[in-house]
Amino acid sequence: MQSTGVSVDDEVASTFQKFKLQQEPYKLRYFIYQIKDKKTIVIEKQGDRNKTYDDFVGELPENDCRYGLIDIEFETDDGRPTSKLVFISWNPDTASVRPKMLYSGSKEALKSALVGVGIHINATDHSELDYESAILPVVKKFA
Repeated sequence: MQSTGVSVDDEVASTFQKFKLQQEPYKLRYFIYQIKDKKTIVIEKQGDRNKTYDDFVGELPENDCRYGLIDIEFETDDGRPTSKLVFISWNPDTASVRPKMLYSGSKEALKSALVGVGIHINATDHSELDYESAILPVVKKFA
């Protein structure tokens, strides 16, 4: 796919390294990223460690695209507590065509800045964001 010319802000990679290691002040639950001025992927929001997956979903706009990175804690099938970093591309069916194309075409740039995130989920409506039916089964495959 042809590149969109969108670049990733330096802050995205530097904060990601600290977030991955849960270093202060990035001992967080999630980040939400947006494309600013059709040029640069920047951090739009961040969620404190005490926030939940539902809080994360609630911060995604209804009719516009975003990227998200969330630390999901769960129990494996044999009862071990663990966590995984999950990249979510939110590209709702209800968004306009141009943002959908821009976000689809720019996703790889952000993924390459988030080194070591092995779980990528594309969601186009809220059913694909449902924790129990859509997210957890995918995440558990990597446990």
